[in-house]
Amino acid sequence: MKSLIFKTAATYLLPLLLLFSVFILLRGHYLPGGGFVGGLMAALAFILHSFAFGLKETQGIVKLNPRYLMPIGLALSIVSALSPWIVGLPVMTGLWFEEPLRLIGMVGSALFFDIGVYLVVVGSTLTIMFSISETI
Repeated sequence: MKSLIFKTAATYLLPLLLLFSVFILLRGHYLPGGGFVGGLMAALAFILHSFAFGLKETQGIVKLNPRYLMPIGLALSIVSALSPWIVGLPVMTGLWFEEPLRLIGMVGSALFFDIGVYLVVVGSTLTIMFSISETI
């Protein structure tokens, strides 16, 4: 699209949508939301940018190939799911730090699981979007 209004809006919406996706990610282990919804929101921000500016410029913003995000996120999710088993608890049991972190709150294995899901969703969505856009 060559609309000046759309390009200007996409320029301002990209960082806002990414910030909102991180908010949804961090909110997810207390309330509804989490890695899946936050990952979709981050992918939506990049898709909106690619509609406004084109695929090449969006790929220039995303420095890392999105295909590499999927195995990293999957490994993080698996490690956080299996970590309670190492200390003798059932798999997927929440492990929590003693003290809350400033600006985030209580941090536990659920947050790391959500971050892994976030990376898998962003990586898979952007890989699909970039693959479809390259064939058109």
